[in-house]
Amino acid sequence: MARTYLVETYGCQMNVHDSERIAGLLDEAGYVPVIAGEQADIVVFNTCAVRENADNKLYGNLSFLAPIKKANPRMQIAVGGCLAQKDQSIIMKKAPYVDVVFGTHNVGSLPVLLERARIEEESQIEILESLEHFPSTLPARRFSAFSAWVSVSVGCNNTCTFCIVPTLRGVEKDRLASDILLEVQTLVDQGVIEITLLGQNVNAYGVEFGNRGAFAELVRACGKIDGLERVRFMSPHPRDFTDDVIEAMAQSPNAMPHLHMPLQSGSNKVLQEMRRSYRTDRYLGIIERARLALPDVQITTDIIVGFPGETEADFQDTLDIATQARFSAAYTYQYSKRPGTPAATMPDQVMPEIVGERYTRLHAHQEAISLSVNRQAIGKRMNVLVTENVGRRDTERERMSGRTEDFRLAHFTFDAEDMARPGDVVSVDIDGAAPHFLTGVGLDIRRTRGGDAHQARTEEPTRDPLLLGMPTKRS
Repeated sequence: MARTYLVETYGCQMNVHDSERIAGLLDEAGYVPVIAGEQADIVVFNTCAVRENADNKLYGNLSFLAPIKKANPRMQIAVGGCLAQKDQSIIMKKAPYVDVVFGTHNVGSLPVLLERARIEEESQIEILESLEHFPSTLPARRFSAFSAWVSVSVGCNNTCTFCIVPTLRGVEKDRLASDILLEVQTLVDQGVIEITLLGQNVNAYGVEFGNRGAFAELVRACGKIDGLERVRFMSPHPRDFTDDVIEAMAQSPNAMPHLHMPLQSGSNKVLQEMRRSYRTDRYLGIIERARLALPDVQITTDIIVGFPGETEADFQDTLDIATQARFSAAYTYQYSKRPGTPAATMPDQVMPEIVGERYTRLHAHQEAISLSVNRQAIGKRMNVLVTENVGRRDTERERMSGRTEDFRLAHFTFDAEDMARPGDVVSVDIDGAAPHFLTGVGLDIRRTRGGDAHQARTEEPTRDPLLLGMPTKRS
């Protein structure tokens, strides 16, 4: 009988994309995804090192698995990703029963390391300092039949004082545009209708080639691929964001009107201490130009609260920028001291209770802004790419969820006898709003190749490991 596996992912979209590769490698090696509710023979943690709670989550789950592994020595545990790249010796000290530790640069080694650990009955640690080959050359088990990630680069050349990622992922490495477009075309041929271009600093793409306009050219090239209906990208950096990207978005019919633009702080003093290489006037200028070229564009962002030295006045600057920018959503974080970063040793570390209080205020402030922005959609008709069918809310209408073109989550009802599938596009009349989603009534279904691909996948006897989580409580 084939051994089963589970992939548990923490962190950013790049980690999710890497987990698809991990699952694909395990498939190719003859393992099969575990059935929901059963204990996997192999558990792989793909970790994040950006915030402390990711560390705590990993070690909590490792502790939970310790007695299970003791009772079943055949079980294997592997830890990869950014935390593994940074703390391989600490992982083995805290959890010596872990079988494999592998880094961000050698995902492809996992099946060999697992087999070596099994045969030698000894933990295997392999951390490479530089990338062996681009992750997108590895096999993948994609979590969606109609939507896919496509990496354009890995690594980062920025030196933000709060971030450990450049140390762990290395300097930026760019893929050839021809390889990226070949992957996109292959995905489209398989039924994918939406792709998201990924990079730690996606709009710096081309730095290795000395071509500052490479990313805009890539967006335009994606706009010419037949059958590709939606193109997104994340995350750009305001320092490298150029007007030709806005122009490419406006002129490419499948480039979606959504821009995720990390702010991090509304204080110029804090931005300087963060070494973010831009100031608020440049940031707001990008948003203003984007809205002029793309009237329907929605802006989302990342904000860190409590960076060392942040004063109440600095925090108020952040609230003011949020008010001015009118983000449809903001991913807000409490500053987390990460060993190895310059910010970790800066003076004037903000007291945790102050950080928490500011975080609560920012969250409430942005909730009100998001609600106001979303209420402006009431009365509009929007195209929603269905991502899931969540069941009947009453006896006559089916309830579904999906993403609008501007990336807002929408829940809507539709006649049950004419049910849409994930991957189909439904025109929805928006009749309600909340801070994190819109509500409405579906009118017309447009069947898509993405829906066909999803239907074909659901008819196959496969189980997606990326949709299965660790046990939520101990029993």
